[in-house]
Amino acid sequence: MNEKQKCFLSVVAYVHNNENCAGVFLKKIYGVLKNNFEHFEIICVDDASSDRSHEAIKEAAAGLTDTTVNLLHMSYYQGIELSMNAGTDLAIGDYVLEFDTVEMDYPSSLIMDIYMESLKGYDIVSASPAKRQKFTSSFFYKIFNMGAAGNYKMRTESFRILSRRVINRVSSMNKTIPYRKAVYAASGLPIKNMQYECTGERLKGRDKLEDRYRKNLAADSLILFTDLGYLFSIRMTLIMMVIALLMGVYAMVFYICGNPIEGWTTTILFMAFAFFGLFGILTIIVKYLSVIVNLVFKRQQYMVDRIEKITK
Repeated sequence: MNEKQKCFLSVVAYVHNNENCAGVFLKKIYGVLKNNFEHFEIICVDDASSDRSHEAIKEAAAGLTDTTVNLLHMSYYQGIELSMNAGTDLAIGDYVLEFDTVEMDYPSSLIMDIYMESLKGYDIVSASPAKRQKFTSSFFYKIFNMGAAGNYKMRTESFRILSRRVINRVSSMNKTIPYRKAVYAASGLPIKNMQYECTGERLKGRDKLEDRYRKNLAADSLILFTDLGYLFSIRMTLIMMVIALLMGVYAMVFYICGNPIEGWTTTILFMAFAFFGLFGILTIIVKYLSVIVNLVFKRQQYMVDRIEKITK
């Protein structure tokens, strides 16, 4: 591709304790964008890193004087979802490239492949490793895809490109996006996933803070974006209501055919009626909770410490 693209492209990259690869990532991304786009910006979101990640980014950005590089510092560790929400809110591009990690296990050329695919009419194009997923990830996505609406099947992703149209639509739906991939998939806009062969292994593992966050995110996502929790609670409620009804029938039959202790039948009937009503009320409460959860999405929840414009 000889002629540079005229559109404005924003890059939003998540950084958390990535001092060994943050600078390399920034230089590689800059090289790709410089060769293919006339106008672009790079936003690195530092999620309260405890190492030299922000210093590595500043050192790498020192010579990049012909573009804008912003370093967004989160006030404290808030996880990838809220951090990327903050970065995407800051982005002004016609297209936004979201990188969930600055560890690149794919060739730099894949970035332009993803961009060119988006020009075919897709508002969201994501890149996923073709290798077998970890058992925990595979299990989560299998359960998630079973309970989620829509035909798009989610899987592990390294990065994605978003059109301004999908960003505007999602922003109009929710102030805060608790799980970006699920919200993008549910936006109703054309979406595609592309797989790539890994060119290397990712060296950085998750620390305890990040690992705990991922587990909580998985549990929250299953509750918020699938019907599994709601269906389970409804079915359990119906089962318990049937059991309570059978208890009432059993008490009446025993009263007619047997010789119950005085007051036993009345007690059992009262308990059966009470539990039947209780589980009916729980069904209504579960429905109200699902409505409240949807309303909570409209709150903006991330907190930013400061934004550094490293280059002008």
